[in-house]
This record gives sequence, C-alpha cells and structure tokens, in this order.
Amino acid sequence: MTQHIHPTAYIAPDAVLGDNITVAPFAVIESCVEIGDNCQIGAHAVIQPYVKMGSGNILHSHAVLGDLPQDTSFKAETLSWLIIGDNNVFREGFTAHRASKEHGETRIGSNCYFMNNSHVAHDSNVGDNTIFANNVAIGGHVEVGNNVFMGGAVVVHQFCRVGSFAIIRGTTAVSMDVIPFTLIGGQPTRHYRLNTIGLRRAGITGDRYKVLESAFRLLKNKQSIDDLEETPELLQLKNWLAVKSKRGTHGFIELSRINRD
Repeated sequence: MTQHIHPTAYIAPDAVLGDNITVAPFAVIESCVEIGDNCQIGAHAVIQPYVKMGSGNILHSHAVLGDLPQDTSFKAETLSWLIIGDNNVFREGFTAHRASKEHGETRIGSNCYFMNNSHVAHDSNVGDNTIFANNVAIGGHVEVGNNVFMGGAVVVHQFCRVGSFAIIRGTTAVSMDVIPFTLIGGQPTRHYRLNTIGLRRAGITGDRYKVLESAFRLLKNKQSIDDLEETPELLQLKNWLAVKSKRGTHGFIELSRINRD
C-alpha cells in the first residue's frame, strides 16, 4: 500500500485510509473516518469523526468535513454521518457537517466541484455532477439533484429542493423549491426559463427539449402536463412534482396539485 503522509499530519490510529493517499502538512484525520483510494488531503484540512469518503477526492487547504451540525438542539454524543462519493473537489475553506439525528446521514454524491468557502449543512443530500460556486451555502435538510449549478453567493433555505439540471443565478436567495431543468434568479426570485445551455450539454435537445419547453409553459399557466409525450425528462419532472413540497415553489402554485387534477 502506497501512502504519502507528511510527518506533521495527525491521523487517528483507527482511521482507515486506502491506497495512494496523499496527506499534506498539518492535516488532521480523526477517529471513525474511512477514506478511499487516490484521495488528496490538503494542508491544514480537517476530517472529523464519522466521515466516509470514496476514491479520487481532493480536499484543499483549510477545508473541514464532518464537523458538528449547527443545530442548537444537537447533542455531541449523537452518532451520525457524512457520506461522500467519488472524484469530488473541495476547494479552500469548504465545510460540510454530519447529520443531526441518530444514525442520520448528510450525503454528497460524485464528480462534484465545491468552490471556496461553500457549505453543505446537516442532513442535506447533494447529487452527482453538481457545482457550487464561491460562498454558496445550503441550509439543513436541503435536497440538490444531479447536474445542478449554483452561482456565487447563492443561499438556499432549509428543507428546499433543487431539481436536477437547474441553474441558480449568483446572489439568489432560494426560499422555495427550484423546478428541475430551469433557470432561476432575480428579486423577487422566480423561474425564468429552461436551462437551455445545460440541457444542450447533456444532450437533451430536439423533441426531448420541446417537450420540456411545452411542460414549462403549461405549468406557468397552471395547466396539466399529463397529455405530453412521456420522455425520460418529463417522467423525471412528474416524479419530482409528485413529492409534496415543504416550502412551495418559486413563481408556481401547488404544482403537485395541478398534476392530480
């Protein structure tokens, strides 16, 4: 097993490290931590107890994984987790907290990129291929889908959902759910249109794009989307809308009710 660990780094005796791990000066890896192969831990980075991380992750300087939830009711003896997938990049000052409930999990998927000083709060779930720009902060119990992009200084209220392939304009305050495949921003915050560029990059073009375009227009007019051709994207949209929202939806009213009528 090949490991490159600087002598000033601290690694707890029971921490489990995979093959080809690099740990830079003054990094700290606490007890009850598992790190997969080919990970890089930057200088002064800290991995707190109850973190499980897959392979190929890069943790830059001064990032902190798995610290206690910022929840005044949390008891330090609670056993909860931060679970991370593969091939993520966590830039300087990134933080992610473990869950607030016994045996609960905060989850981050794979192939994500988290820029400087971004934050994932307790009990949140972030999907794959998602990008947080500088200073993005999501509150507790937030759900973020796959292929989401959040611009600089976006903040997301606790219990909100951000659908897959959504893009959120920088400095936007998200206090309600964000519909999949859309672009959202402004003051007050509202859905503008489909995430055209993101959908094109994902190969969602032609008739598949036109179906989503029709669905967006119908939803804005409070009409059913049930008669549209059921492409994979439309089915994904219907399934997302069928889940009861805890926060409502920006610019739309009771979307789940629309699809039941």
